[in-house]
Amino acid sequence: MPAVTVENPLTLPRVTVPADTAARPVLAVTTAPSGFEGEGFPVRRAFAGINYKYLDPFIMMDQMGEVEYAAGEPKGTPWHPHRGFETVTYLIDGTFVHQDSNGGGGTIRNGDTQWMTAGSGLLHIEAPPESLVMSGGLFHGLQLWVNLPAKDKMMDPRYQDIRGGQVRLLTSPDGGALLRVIAGELDGHEGPGITHTPITMVHATVRPGAEVTLPWREEFNGLAYVLAGRGTVGAEGRPVERGQTAVFGSGGSLTVRADERQDSHTPDLEVVLLGGQPIREPMAHYGPFVMNTREELQQAFEDFQKGRLGSVPAVHGM
Repeated sequence: MPAVTVENPLTLPRVTVPADTAARPVLAVTTAPSGFEGEGFPVRRAFAGINYKYLDPFIMMDQMGEVEYAAGEPKGTPWHPHRGFETVTYLIDGTFVHQDSNGGGGTIRNGDTQWMTAGSGLLHIEAPPESLVMSGGLFHGLQLWVNLPAKDKMMDPRYQDIRGGQVRLLTSPDGGALLRVIAGELDGHEGPGITHTPITMVHATVRPGAEVTLPWREEFNGLAYVLAGRGTVGAEGRPVERGQTAVFGSGGSLTVRADERQDSHTPDLEVVLLGGQPIREPMAHYGPFVMNTREELQQAFEDFQKGRLGSVPAVHGM
């Protein structure tokens, strides 16, 4: 980790913050509990225990792995439905094959992102390719769920295949941080992901002892999840480590700093920074459906049971 990098970050555009920008304070730091998803791959539930008013428009995020599979161990998920939101699968290491009942899908690996707008609903499957199952290997990624406003919940499904080479690469003024803008905008630089709900998603690698302060849209919320390493967040220097999420308060910038010493497994601090425009609508969430009312949830289950979300197509390469 990470797959997408550069030898000299100082060749990249640099992100700066005006001196009079108000720094966002850290409201809380939470630790993600561990569990299992699908057919048994390990996950950390990044947003567990955080009040939804600080997450909106994000619903949940799982860190998948990091795990070194032996031959025959890699696992995925069975066919399952979605309606009313978007799934963002960011694969840092390894390979995953996606397919949905709307004809979308493909293979993502080593820095690629699969962005699926479920909208009115579809069936979906994700699994390691047969070659990885046979050989084993490293697997590590994230899956983020982004809510859709009521006006977009029943839109037609859409699939975006974002290759690692498409992400916008930036750096801090001293080159101590490499910033990968996957979606949204950072200091005037746009990421490749097309979003219905305005968000920013950045994967930052911060060298030991380095600090980065980023401009952050004041109307967005602010979250930082530590994929690996140790450091601090906020101007007040709140300690964070792997598997922890920092919730920021209001302001126009946020700060992340890597500790001088990291562990032997992780040379740098790896953190995902998220911000989004809160939707501020009622949310009814159960399992794979995210709607506005209990009646809409009931309708989603009924549509799924009656086959209205699509049928399972032939699966290739799983």
